[in-house]
Amino acid sequence: MAIPDTDIARVRRWCIARVPEHARHQVGVDYDLADRHITIVETRAPWDGSNRDWTRAPIARLHYTASRREWTLYWRDRNHKFHRYDQLDPTPDVERLLDHIANSGDPVFWG
Repeated sequence: MAIPDTDIARVRRWCIARVPEHARHQVGVDYDLADRHITIVETRAPWDGSNRDWTRAPIARLHYTASRREWTLYWRDRNHKFHRYDQLDPTPDVERLLDHIANSGDPVFWG
């Protein structure tokens, strides 16, 4: 079973809502979709105003376990390795994880 389309749509809407319209030319929040997880990514425009690609920095990973129909949150360390976030139990509600990333104030997500 693949990641539910409704959850992908929830993540997409959450990413768009994270950045106000007036700042989207400088910074963004996006996601990368894989078979069993969604990675939340912060994007930034080139600092020098050039036409180079925007930088992409992974912030968190949402892992979907289809057999249990639940999501688990992972955080990324300075060596770019993801670790299970043990402050929040797995949940069938992906929005619960997104709310935690946005509102917890935990610096492992937004530094």
